[in-house]
Amino acid sequence: MSEVLKEGQAALKSSSSVPVPVLVAGTAIIATRLLGVALQAHELGLDEVLRFVHRSAQAWDSTLIFIASQLLFFFELRCAIAVMRGRNWGRWGFGLSQLAIVFYLFIASMGWVYPELFSVSGENGQQILHLLISQKLPDLLVLLLLFVPASSRDFFRQR
Repeated sequence: MSEVLKEGQAALKSSSSVPVPVLVAGTAIIATRLLGVALQAHELGLDEVLRFVHRSAQAWDSTLIFIASQLLFFFELRCAIAVMRGRNWGRWGFGLSQLAIVFYLFIASMGWVYPELFSVSGENGQQILHLLISQKLPDLLVLLLLFVPASSRDFFRQR
């Protein structure tokens, strides 16, 4: 501990080689996912969260969608860690997961698939698409941070 205080350097020396857009994107993925879960749990309360899990386990299709959503949540967290370590599959995995989420939310919101466990309420397809895009805008910005800046592209090419 005294070495860290004397030299004024942190123990994570490898993070200095990670470009800022990649570090911001990875941190944003983790922060938005964990904060979203915390806010949802706070809004619903423990009793309502337990009721939601119980209702999700009533039918096989609801259970499978609920389990898939939890696996997708952990996959996104794993992609964020992989992104910060310079793994190219992490940014592509996060992009594909966002594509799958938007696709499912759109078809569930339109009523084309049952059950609509996770859906967006809207009157028509255009309004639903607008709401989806506005909800997924932060993730789109994260994807732009991972794919657009030259420093991000170079970082993933060299690894």
